[in-house]
Amino acid sequence: MNITAVYAMLFVAIVLEVVGTTALQMSQQFTRLWPTLAVIACYAGAFYCLSLTLRSIPVGVAYAIWSALGIVLISSVGLVFFKQKLDLAAVIGLGLIIAGVVVVNLFSKSVSH
Repeated sequence: MNITAVYAMLFVAIVLEVVGTTALQMSQQFTRLWPTLAVIACYAGAFYCLSLTLRSIPVGVAYAIWSALGIVLISSVGLVFFKQKLDLAAVIGLGLIIAGVVVVNLFSKSVSH
């Protein structure tokens, strides 16, 4: 798999994880059937896609990107769809997370480009 396809697969994994986490909120502690099934399907798909990326990206780097972008995206979903507020410290922290992903991808020799 070329590096563009690897990162595309990682992006799909991240999106599935964010959709799964959104469904987790909507499942109301697994008491609603359809959101619960969506959680299971999305997380299964997310982990499968993540596993494919591990052929080309070291697990620590892949997981750092996965978790960092997942945190930022799910925080945005919470803000927009669930009206959950973010204070200044949260926004600064999310910015630092994004900066960390940028540093890893631009400067780390661990990431194959």
